[in-house]
Amino acid sequence: MPVSASAGEVRHLEIGSEHAGQRLDNFLLRELKGAPRSLIYRILRTGEVRLNGGRVQPGRRLRVGDRLRIPPLRLAERDERPFRPPPGLAKRLWEAVLYEDRELLVLDKPAGLAVHKGSGLDYGVIEILRALRPEEPFLELAHRLDRETSGCLVLARTPAALRRIQEALRAGQVEKRYLALVRGYWNHGSREVSQPLRRNVLRGGERMVEVADDGKPARTQFRPVSLFRMVSLLEADIATGRTHQIRVHAAHVGHPLAGDDKYGDAAFNRTLAEQHGLHRLFLHAHSLILPLGGREIAVSAPLDTELKVVLDSLDSMNRRR
Repeated sequence: MPVSASAGEVRHLEIGSEHAGQRLDNFLLRELKGAPRSLIYRILRTGEVRLNGGRVQPGRRLRVGDRLRIPPLRLAERDERPFRPPPGLAKRLWEAVLYEDRELLVLDKPAGLAVHKGSGLDYGVIEILRALRPEEPFLELAHRLDRETSGCLVLARTPAALRRIQEALRAGQVEKRYLALVRGYWNHGSREVSQPLRRNVLRGGERMVEVADDGKPARTQFRPVSLFRMVSLLEADIATGRTHQIRVHAAHVGHPLAGDDKYGDAAFNRTLAEQHGLHRLFLHAHSLILPLGGREIAVSAPLDTELKVVLDSLDSMNRRR
């Protein structure tokens, strides 16, 4: 039922199997079409939304039989014309599909594009794909990538697939590997960084993630791929999926990521931009192995042209010395 200026009655819903496993915030965004994300989070924060009679967090995953109370909402009349993604970006996402079947879609997400709208953004990957595929009855993000990160992003095309993918993620059965360029010569060989992370730490007015004893467990396995004189290309295998995990863990051990303007080294970033043409975060989700319904899906995403050019430039400089 779309939200409109006349949506003035409390609604009570019982969750069926088709929505089991879905995050509550994502369910509400689809159920309350037209409601901005900020409003969804406000009614959750204030307790106006109730699940089984009590307050509930946005990330709570729905279960069959859950009873959901949705409060009356009143929104200003709004332009109901369908969202039309920018033509160039729409074409780019059409061409970015790495794998697709009846249950899921794997996309090579471009750097600089958020996975969903919010925080001042009018659209993200999911909004663009829904606009490009209006015939899709169901299309949901199965996990997330940072806006600055490129590479393999999984979307579910059925509620059952979404549930199985997220169960596999929680059980640690999904292999997600990244390529990251870091400052300095990595002489640690294969090294696991196991440090708890805490989100939303305010520093200079900016929300950050930091290593903290009271944070959530996080494990990253780093392996060297190519070693240059002043930088190193690493493969990072994450056993947990915390926000900014690779970036914070790499910085914690003294090897911040190239192009990282949040946790990185500003002087190092300037040098790479001026000498090697790097103008983005060098972090790319290059491979994914996912078990799904008795089968194993393996997908890889090559480095984009900008990152390849950076590596070629570094290699060329390395050979000249």
